[in-house]
This record gives sequence, C-alpha cells and structure tokens, in this order.
Amino acid sequence: MKKNEEVQAAAQKALEANKKNKQGRQFVLWMLALVVGAALGWLGIKPLNELFTFIATVFTRLFQFIAVPTIALAVITTLAQLGGKKETGRIFAHAVTYTLLTTICAAGIGLMMYLWIAPGNLPAEIIGAGTANVPQKLGHLTYYDHILSVIPNNLLQPFLSGNVLAVMMIAAAFGLGLAFMPKTENRDILMKGIMGFQELLFTLIRALLFILPVGILAFAAQLSAQIEAGVIVGALGKYTAVIIGSNVIQFFIVIPVFLLARGLNPLQVFRKMSPAIAVALFTKSSAGTLPVTLASAEHNMKANPAVSRFVLPICTTINMNGCAAFILVTSLFVMQNAGYEMSMPTMITWLFVAVLAAIGNAGVPMGCYFLTLSLMSGIGAPIGIMGVILPIYTIIDMIETAENVWSDSAVCAMTDHDLKGKIPEPSDGEVAGA
Repeated sequence: MKKNEEVQAAAQKALEANKKNKQGRQFVLWMLALVVGAALGWLGIKPLNELFTFIATVFTRLFQFIAVPTIALAVITTLAQLGGKKETGRIFAHAVTYTLLTTICAAGIGLMMYLWIAPGNLPAEIIGAGTANVPQKLGHLTYYDHILSVIPNNLLQPFLSGNVLAVMMIAAAFGLGLAFMPKTENRDILMKGIMGFQELLFTLIRALLFILPVGILAFAAQLSAQIEAGVIVGALGKYTAVIIGSNVIQFFIVIPVFLLARGLNPLQVFRKMSPAIAVALFTKSSAGTLPVTLASAEHNMKANPAVSRFVLPICTTINMNGCAAFILVTSLFVMQNAGYEMSMPTMITWLFVAVLAAIGNAGVPMGCYFLTLSLMSGIGAPIGIMGVILPIYTIIDMIETAENVWSDSAVCAMTDHDLKGKIPEPSDGEVAGA
C-alpha cells in the first residue's frame, strides 16, 4: 500500500513538473513572438505589414466573437450554483474590496503625478484644431446617457452591440433567477444545456491559445510599424508622462505590494497570467481578453473556478485601475486649460468621480476615452483637448488595458488565496470546460 502511494506521489510530481515545463516553453514562445514581430514591423515592409494587420484583425475579431458569450455564461453558471449560498457574498465582498482599494490607489497616484509634473496649458489654436478630431455625436453625450446605454431594453441588442455592462446585467439576472427558481426537471435540463455551451466555449478558447503566438507576432509587428511610421508620438509631453508614469507605478509597484501583503509572489502570479496581460496589451480590451484571462487563471494559476468565473467577469467591468488614472488626469488637464479653479478639494472630488466612473466603464477599446469625453461634455469643458489627445491615445489605451487585466488577475489571485479551503471546489459536472 505504501509503495503504491509513493508511486502515485511520484507520478503526480512528474505531472506537475511537466506542466511547469510546458508553461515555461509557452512563455518563451510568446516572448519570442513578441520580439520577432516587433523587429519585422520595424522593417517597414509594406506587404508584410498589410499581412500582419490582416492577421491582427482576424485575432481581434475572434476574441470579440468569444468574449461576450464567455462573460455571460461565466456569470450565469457561477451565480446559478452559488447565488443562494453564503459563498457568493464572500467572493463578491473580497472582489469589490480589492477592486475599490486598487482603483483608489491608481487614481491617487495619478493625482500625485499630476501635481508633481504639473503639465501646463496648451495654446488656444491647438485646442481649437483638436475640436475637429472629436467624434461629434459623442461630444454631446452626458453621463446620464452613458448610464442609460447600460440598461438593456431587449435581450439580443447588448450581445449584438457588445455592450459588456448590459450583458453583465442580463447574465446576473438569469444566474440569480436560476439560483432561486424551484429545482425542477426543466431547470436541470436548462442548466445542462448552459454547462454544455460553456464547455464548448472553453474548448474554443484552448484552440485560440494554441495559435496565440501567431496573433502576438502580428500585434507586435502592427504596433512596431505604427511607432516607426510616427503614428504614435508624445505630442503632449508632460501630460503623457503623467498618464504613463502613473500606470507604470501602479503596474510594477502598487499591485505587487498588494500581492505581497496577502502572501503571494508577484513574479509567479505575473508569469502565470502573462498570456492574458500580453493579449490585453495588443487588443486594448479587457472584455475581449477575458477568455484568455479565465484560462490562465484556472490552468496556470490553479484558481478555484467558483472564484475565477465569478471574480474575473465582474473585474472586467468594474476593476479599471488604468481607466481611473486616465479619467482623473485627463479631466484635470481639460479643466485646467478651460480656466477652472484647480483647488485641492476640487481635485479630491474628481478623484472619487474618476473612481466611480471607472467602475461604471465598459472594458472595451477606447472606453475610458469616450467616458471622459462624456464627463467633460456634461460640465461644458472645452472638448477640443480630447481631439488633441486622440492621436496618442492608442499607446495609452494599450498600457491601461494591460494594467487593468494585471489588476484583475491580482484581485482573482488574492480572493482565491483568502478563500482557499473556505469555498468548495466545484464538482466535475459543474466545472464545464475547465
């Protein structure tokens, strides 16, 4: 008996070592694709760049295709299984607490960087010229319009338009409905169908991860070509330094400190979640990256699916560290140029406005930009500055999204660590596709 146990333990150890080696080779392959893609894009070969643009567009569409149903099914199945149990409240409380703490820190760092670097005002003629670049329809939106756009008025439209927050509301309603409805045969059949659909989606996600190095190579080449051609330039020096500096501090210092405080190794968490962070960097969509984030959390980080499938979809829509810093810094910059009195109480007020706005923002490309535009339009600030910012927003959006997904990963890791042994692992039938 003892010999059999030793054999089983040795086999398990060998299996874990094999998995670690596989993850290491995978990480090296992704990094290699990143470097090779950047080098090829920098060469400026037009036919090659056109091919990379095509491949990058294909991958972006594939992520968009699978992201919305993944979000919906993850929320529905988790709430259906945990909705009537105390575990749901515990997971939600941990996720929201860490989200608020990290988001407030991100906005606070943005404010400190703004006060330290102190970007000056732009010439009036540059602001006037920038007005032409602002999307006209969005220039007249108010924050109330933004809130109304989240409330669904039919079942299909949010899925067709990719309205992530509206999809989350529908999924939460369906999940809680399944949790509290009578345990009938019809409910069991419906749950089996939903679980089967989720299993299919996770199979597609694994296939997408297998060919992901090709996508990373194309994304890296596309970005490198844009930089080489001068599309992305630091036209607003100090303002850009504030935004990027804030994100770098949050990414490399604040989030690792949170992880260390909970007894987690930031380097290990980062390595295991690096596929999701790399995809976020290039797709500029935390919602679009969610399939890869879920797969990385469950396969690499070994997070409890009951935690990951509840925390990560929620974090995709409410945990926006990079967005909070962008909204605050950009709002202060626009108001300063408009001649608003920039007292400390005003700045602190806008810090909390930025945090709340970031929580209500959708994890889609340029979501922070359009939300900030709505806020500034609502208070009558000169939105021409938003047009001046627009050309450099691509690089800002990439950094912000990578930071958002890194923060989502950290919140998931901390919540899973805190509740280890307190939340039961789902059964094989419940963890469809894991």
